[in-house]
Amino acid sequence: QVQVVESGGGLVQAGGSLRLSCAASGRTFSNTRMGWFRQAPGKEREFGAVISDSGAFAYYTDSVKDRFTIARDNAKKTVTLQMNYLKPEDTAVYYCNGAKIVDRSWSGLDSWGQGTQVTVSS
Repeated sequence: QVQVVESGGGLVQAGGSLRLSCAASGRTFSNTRMGWFRQAPGKEREFGAVISDSGAFAYYTDSVKDRFTIARDNAKKTVTLQMNYLKPEDTAVYYCNGAKIVDRSWSGLDSWGQGTQVTVSS
């Protein structure tokens, strides 16, 4: 089990940037793929980005590709999401979690934390 605490959300204007942080704990963190997911009001939670256990590989959903960057520091047990060129459509609660493939899509591995709110104004 990997437990996480997300932070770094806030209110920004379209075109702005934010960096989200995820502080993780658990013995298996360094051997676990980690991902960022988000849930907009009235919508289902969706996958955003995933990073391999070593940090050597990352994959992004098309809607955030070339705008967001996921990274990790296994020594510090942290995962970050650098978000640039933000759009109002990015408004959502962002969650960090271990990542697994379910029905050909990335999903959360463990229980969900509280997430951090990102609001992008137009």
